[in-house]
Amino acid sequence: MSNIEKFKSIQGQTSPNPLLIEVDYAKGSYIYSKGGKAYLDMIAGVSVCNIGHNHPEVVKAIKNQVDRHLHVMVYGEFIQDAEIEMAERLTAILPESLNMVYPVNSGTEANEAAIKLCKKVTGRREIIACRGGYHGNTNGSLSLSDKKTKTEPFEPLLPEVKFIKFNDFNDISKITEDTAGIFIETIQGDAGVRQGTKEWLTAIRKRCNETGAQLVFDEIQCGLGRTGKNFAFEHVGVVPDILTLGKALGGGMPIGALISKKEKLLTLSYDPILGHISTFAGHPVVCASSAAFLKVLSKINYQEVEEIGAFIEKSLLQHTLVKEIRRVGMMFAVDMPSENIVNQIVMNCMEEGLLSYWFLSHPDSFRLSPPLTINMEDAKKGVNIILNVMDNIKQK
Repeated sequence: MSNIEKFKSIQGQTSPNPLLIEVDYAKGSYIYSKGGKAYLDMIAGVSVCNIGHNHPEVVKAIKNQVDRHLHVMVYGEFIQDAEIEMAERLTAILPESLNMVYPVNSGTEANEAAIKLCKKVTGRREIIACRGGYHGNTNGSLSLSDKKTKTEPFEPLLPEVKFIKFNDFNDISKITEDTAGIFIETIQGDAGVRQGTKEWLTAIRKRCNETGAQLVFDEIQCGLGRTGKNFAFEHVGVVPDILTLGKALGGGMPIGALISKKEKLLTLSYDPILGHISTFAGHPVVCASSAAFLKVLSKINYQEVEEIGAFIEKSLLQHTLVKEIRRVGMMFAVDMPSENIVNQIVMNCMEEGLLSYWFLSHPDSFRLSPPLTINMEDAKKGVNIILNVMDNIKQK
């Protein structure tokens, strides 16, 4: 039985049509198949591999930690160097009010914990989310989605969840003294790279201050350098009460993080004791990888990131098929005339050795999120592949 047959027969599937690339190894901006084919990775595991694949600093940190110890105790009991270094490096680049880190195992787990923290801090039950938002697929996180096609098969979900329109000032009044927290992607990823405006986010911040509702920024996808700054909220100068991270934070290892003010996060430790707990949260190997990632991130030249991002955008905009590009840093949504054309581009680019991807909720666009470390030579190579594929598209 081939590996493809085994994959289909004994592994749980996420879609009827997986890409089925048999990965041999990955390095820098490339993934190499067992057949010897090199793929220029301009999706980076959907904003996970922000510093490329198998960065030597990350690999070194993982190997050093493996030689010391793996899991030793459920999170929150023992003192472990890797956890401390990760938290120190992360809080060092955050505003003073975001000064305590609770590591978890994924982005959606960070949002689950954030829902609990909002309720614990305020004593309220109502949660507000934005239309078009995506916060994960576990029960609580899925409850923050307004996409009925995604949620209906799994209902009932969390009660007392309301939705407001993204960037709509008229809906801000829906945040009241009954609201425990409002969840906002600073830049909506799955909706096709939609950026919250400075004016709207400032008004949301003001309303939360007035009502006591907790403002939660989900930067699982758009954080940690993806937008050309350490955090996307730095573009607008609005600081949340709670920040959730994931994806890139692990340097290629699975992690999430809930970040808030110390006084707020500590409320999860009493009434009841162990108000939030996770066996593998803060796993030392993952935290070592995360600390190494944050060290590398501190050396990223964001001016170069912006220059290469602007080059990719300008080059693709020249093609007649491109209707619009929404880009912040290295986060792209490229609008096409139809879903059919998007499918052709993604599949044909893969055939030509370049990885792009779809948006779940915006089928007329394709997604690019190259590593922040991609060089101009590879960016030009990638652009040429995409343009050539567009030239050969069969419109129906």
